[in-house]
Amino acid sequence: MDLEMNMSAPQEQFNDNQTQENEVVENTRSAESVDYSSFTIVELLAEFERLIEAEDKTEMHKNAEIIKSCFYKLLKKDQPEHPEDPDHPESASETSEVSETAEETAFKKLYARYKVLRADLMRNIEQQKEKNLEEKLAIIEDIKKLLEKQEDINHTFPEFRALQLHWKEVGPVPLARTKDVWETYQHYVEKFYDYVKINNELRDLDFKRNLELKEQLCNKAEALINEPGVIAAFHKLQKLHEEWREIGPITRELREPLWERFKASTTAINKRHQDFFEEQKKQQKSNLDAKLVLCEKAEAIANETVEDGSNWNKRAKELEDLQKEWRTIGFASKKENQNVYDRFRAACDKFYGAKREFYASFKSEMQENMAKKIALCEQAEAINKSEEWRKTTDQLINLQKQWKEIGPVPRKQAEVVWKRFRAACDEFFTRRAKHFSGMDSSYEENLAAKEALLKEMDAFDNQTVQDLAGALRDLQTRWNAIGFVPIKEKDRVQTAYKAFMDKHFGDLRSQGSDRRGSYRNNRGKSDDARNGRDKLIQRFRQLESDITVWENNMGFFAKSKTADKILADTRRKIEEARQELAQLEEKIRTFDKQGESNN
Repeated sequence: MDLEMNMSAPQEQFNDNQTQENEVVENTRSAESVDYSSFTIVELLAEFERLIEAEDKTEMHKNAEIIKSCFYKLLKKDQPEHPEDPDHPESASETSEVSETAEETAFKKLYARYKVLRADLMRNIEQQKEKNLEEKLAIIEDIKKLLEKQEDINHTFPEFRALQLHWKEVGPVPLARTKDVWETYQHYVEKFYDYVKINNELRDLDFKRNLELKEQLCNKAEALINEPGVIAAFHKLQKLHEEWREIGPITRELREPLWERFKASTTAINKRHQDFFEEQKKQQKSNLDAKLVLCEKAEAIANETVEDGSNWNKRAKELEDLQKEWRTIGFASKKENQNVYDRFRAACDKFYGAKREFYASFKSEMQENMAKKIALCEQAEAINKSEEWRKTTDQLINLQKQWKEIGPVPRKQAEVVWKRFRAACDEFFTRRAKHFSGMDSSYEENLAAKEALLKEMDAFDNQTVQDLAGALRDLQTRWNAIGFVPIKEKDRVQTAYKAFMDKHFGDLRSQGSDRRGSYRNNRGKSDDARNGRDKLIQRFRQLESDITVWENNMGFFAKSKTADKILADTRRKIEEARQELAQLEEKIRTFDKQGESNN
C-alpha cells in the first residue's frame, strides 16, 4: 500500500484553528471544581489570597476572573449604590456620594497583586513556549535520524512511537512558529511511514485506531452545533481540533471525506460564533445610543438652575431614575464604553457637587431660621398665661404670622420646635376657651334661678297679698337681677314671665288708668330693652367664638399659594368681626346706662 500522504488542505485548516485558539483570552476559562457563587465576600477574599500565595499559580490564573465576578455581584447586592470594579467601571454605581468599602479596598489590593503575578506567569509561559519549541525541534531532528538508520523495524518503530508520545507531552510553542513546526513534524512523520515500509498489518491497525478516534471527534463536533452556549461550543471546538492534530494519519481514501465532515461542523460552529458577535455588536451599538440619550438628560439636569430644596430633591430623584435605567443597559463597545461612562459620570458629579454647595449655604440659613423660631417660642411662652384675652390673642396671632414668614429649619429639629410653639399657643387658647365656657355655665345657673322664680309665680295668690303692686314690683326686681340665660331658653322663660305679669298687673287696673298706663309703658320699654340687650350679648359671644376658631386655625395652614389666599381671607374676616365687636360693646353699654336711669 502506498503510504504517501497529501495533508496540505487539513494542515491549513488546522493552523487557522490553532491561531484562533491562541487568540482566545485565557481568563475566559471557567473553574471546573469550585462553585464560587456560593461563597461570601469574606470567603472570596480568603480564597483569592490563598490562590495568590499558592506555589502553583495555575489555579490562580484560571479562577481569578470568576472570583472577581462573584465578588462584585455580592458587593453590588449588598451595596447597590457603589460597587466599583477595578477593571470595569461600567459595573460601578453612578451615585457619586457613596464611599468605597473596606472589602472592596482589600480586593483591589489583592487584584493588583494578581495582575503583577499574572504578568510574571505570562512571561514564564512565553519562556516555556520557547523551551517547548527547542524540544519539539529536537524531536523532529530525532525523527529525521530514524530515517537514516538501517535497523530492523522492531527496533526503529518503538523509538518512533516514543518520539510521538514525547511530542504530545511537550506543551505549546510560540504562536509565530506553531504552523511551520507542526507542518515540519507532520512531514517527517509521513516520511517515516513511507520510509520504513511498515508491514500492512501494523499499519492497518494504526490507521484503524486513528480512524476511530477521528470519527469520535466528528461526532463530538456535530453535537456542538446545537450547543446552547455559543462561546462554550467555540472553545470546546478548539480542544477537538487540538486532539485531531495529535492523532496520526488514516488511509488515503478516507482522509479527505473525514476531514470534510469534521470541517463542516467547524464551519457551522464558527458561523454561529461569528453571528453571535455580529449581533453583539448591534446590541452594543443600541446600548451606546441609549446611554448617549441618558447622558444628554443627565447633562440637562446638571445644567439646570435650581433655587430651592424641593426642586433639588425632585432633580435628584430624576437623576437617580436615570442611574437605575443606566444599570439596566448592557455594555457598549470596548472602545466607546469607557468614554460614554465618563461622560455620564461627569454629569452626575457636576449635579451632586452643585447640590452640596447649595445645601452648605442653605444649612447656615436654616440655623438662623431655627434661632428666630426659638425666639418666637420664648415670646409665646412668656404671654400664654395672661388673662388679657383680646390683647394676648392679637399678640399670639402676630407671632403665628411671623412664624409662617420664617423659612425652613433643620429637619431633625423642625418637629420639636413646632410642637414647642404650638404647645405655647394651645395653652393660652385652651385657657381662653375654658374661661368663656365658664360664662356658659353661669347662664345655666341663671336659667335654674329663673325657673325657680317662675314656680314661685305659679303659686302666687293675689287674694292673700295686701300690697299687690309692691309684691309684683318685688318679683319684677328679682327677675331682672338674674343674669342671662342660654339663648335657646330665653323666649320660653320670658314668655312665661310676661304671661304672669300680664295676668296679675291686670288686676291693678282698678287703681287708675294713669298708673296702669305708666306701668305698662315702663314694663314694655324694660322688656324691649332687655330683649335688645340679650340679642346684642348673644351676637357678641358668637363673634368672639368665631374669632377664637379662626385665629387658632391660622396656625395650622401649610405654606402654599392656596393657604396664603385662605389666610388673607381669614384675617379679613377677623378684622371685620373685631370692628363689629367694638360696635356691639358700645351698644351694650348704652343699654346698661338706660337701664340704670330707669331704675
